Amino acid sequence: MTQNEIVTGVLVDEVTLTLEEAAQACGVEPQWIVERVEAGFLGDGSMQMTYWRFASHDLTRARRMRQLESAFDAVPELAALVVDLLEEVERLKRQVGSA
Repeated sequence: MTQNEIVTGVLVDEVTLTLEEAAQACGVEPQWIVERVEAGFLGDGSMQMTYWRFASHDLTRARRMRQLESAFDAVPELAALVVDLLEEVERLKRQVGSA
């Protein structure tokens, strides 16, 4: 495997990633993640970078945002809004499926 290949997989909820690991998993620079955390689009809202850990939900959200920004030249705010809507649709589908 070369250094530029992106490997995808499923993370279990107990595993968390560092800033650098999350950036690598998304194929972006760490600064991309930092900007979205500071804007409130990713993470738990903590501004203390030394404590940042990213769960599978954060990774999925970041990848979706990156794809939207890239494919549609969307600004981060719009990408985050679309991802919010996608997550809400998924939540509602689960709710209807369990009823």
